[in-house]
Amino acid sequence: MELQQFKIKILPLRGKIFRLALKILGDEEDAEDVSQETLLKLWSNRGDLEKQPKLDAYVMLICKNACIDKWRAKQWMYNSEIDKLNCENVSPYSNAELKDAVNIVRKIIDSLPDLQRIIISMRDIEAYELEEIAAITGTKVSAVSMNLSRARKKVREQFLHLDQYRRNK
Repeated sequence: MELQQFKIKILPLRGKIFRLALKILGDEEDAEDVSQETLLKLWSNRGDLEKQPKLDAYVMLICKNACIDKWRAKQWMYNSEIDKLNCENVSPYSNAELKDAVNIVRKIIDSLPDLQRIIISMRDIEAYELEEIAAITGTKVSAVSMNLSRARKKVREQFLHLDQYRRNK
């Protein structure tokens, strides 16, 4: 795709890209960053754009994936804050146990399938509503609910198994 075609077919979608990113991320600065990243990625892969039968849908998919990447990056920043966790009202031993438990849960969540990992993080850490998660992930609310239930069950089972193993050592 040449520059002129890109200007005609892709650049008019900037507003739509920004609105989708804003809806998903809820922050104007992040939405602007994702919009720029999406346009850069599209420009870098402009040779493949002509092969896409539904260009508009493809552009929105690229934007949605960039939003998920941005959200994941924020999750790691949030997780690093957990590392700084220090409860004043508990003993150093209890505080260390709490940090260990948080790290175990984080590792279990990281081992989940992508969709379950995203859904449980969005719901239980970021407090997104099921409808918002469905819109972001492009799935039905019932599928979000089912994946959330399965993810929580896996986390619970694996945590209890590891905790029991750790206590029996």
